[in-house]
Amino acid sequence: MEIGHIGLYVKDFDRMLAFYQGAFGFAVTDIARSDARSIVFLTADRTSHHQLVLVTGRPDGEQHLINQLSFRLKTLGELRRVYRYLVDNNVAKLEPLTHGIAWSVYFADPEGNRVEAYTDTPWYITQPYRTPIDLLDSEEDIYAETEALCRAAPGFKPMADWSDMTARTIRAL
Repeated sequence: MEIGHIGLYVKDFDRMLAFYQGAFGFAVTDIARSDARSIVFLTADRTSHHQLVLVTGRPDGEQHLINQLSFRLKTLGELRRVYRYLVDNNVAKLEPLTHGIAWSVYFADPEGNRVEAYTDTPWYITQPYRTPIDLLDSEEDIYAETEALCRAAPGFKPMADWSDMTARTIRAL
C-alpha cells in the first residue's frame, strides 16, 4: 500500500504551482483554469498521473487542515538539491535535521503549509529522534555524522534488519 496523492486547496494558484514545480520538479499532467475554479495535476513519477493536486478554494485565514506534506526522495543528493533550492529562494522556516532513519528538511510553502522533503538512511533507531544537520556539508560528512549519531542511539540496527523484523510482524497479523 502507498499513498496515492494529496490535494491542497490554495489561495494563490500560480505561486503555489511555481513553488512545487521549482522545489520538486513536478510536471503538469493536466490543468484547467477558470474564474470559478482552477485545478492542476502534478507528478514526478512517469507511472502516476498525479501525486499532488492543487485546486483553488482555500478559505481566508490562517487555518491549516493538515499537519504536513512529506515528499520522499530517492537520494541524499536529491534532498540536498531541494535544500539548495529552498535556501536560494529564501523559503521560510527551514529546519534541516536527521531522524536517524531519514534525513529531512522541514519548511513552509508559500501559503504556510508545513512540508517535509526527506530520504531514508540505511539505519534504524528508536523514534522519535531529531537532531539538526547541515545539508550543505558533503554527502560523506553527512553519512559519517549520522551513522555516529545512530550508533550511539537506542535501538540502533541496520534498516534491512528492522525491515525483516517488521515484515515478520506484518505477516503475523
